Amino acid sequence: MTTENPYLTPPEPMSPSDEKLWATLVHIGGIFFGFLPALIAYLLLKDRGPFIRHHTATALNFQLTMLIAAVAGTILVLLVVGIFILLAITVLVIVFSIIAAVAAYRGESYTYPMAIPFVK
Repeated sequence: MTTENPYLTPPEPMSPSDEKLWATLVHIGGIFFGFLPALIAYLLLKDRGPFIRHHTATALNFQLTMLIAAVAGTILVLLVVGIFILLAITVLVIVFSIIAAVAAYRGESYTYPMAIPFVK
């Protein structure tokens, strides 16, 4: 009698429709919750398929880049220019996350502009 450890078996790949759905949700989640949806999805879903891995890594890279910019903008609020940086970050996150979500829903690859590649 052999028993396999379920924790050592690789996860089953997701269906293409599930990958598209989760990738879309990760991008939209970034608008409301910052980097957390991308981080959680990357950690949980990265081994479930190349499409979902690409989109979660891309979203995580973008959200971390925007987090760094937001910290810099918050510090610069004392010099007034930070207010404009924070407004620009808000607009960038909304616009690029929607573009990325639409691309994911269509099953297309998308890479955010201006994102530092922390995760590959």
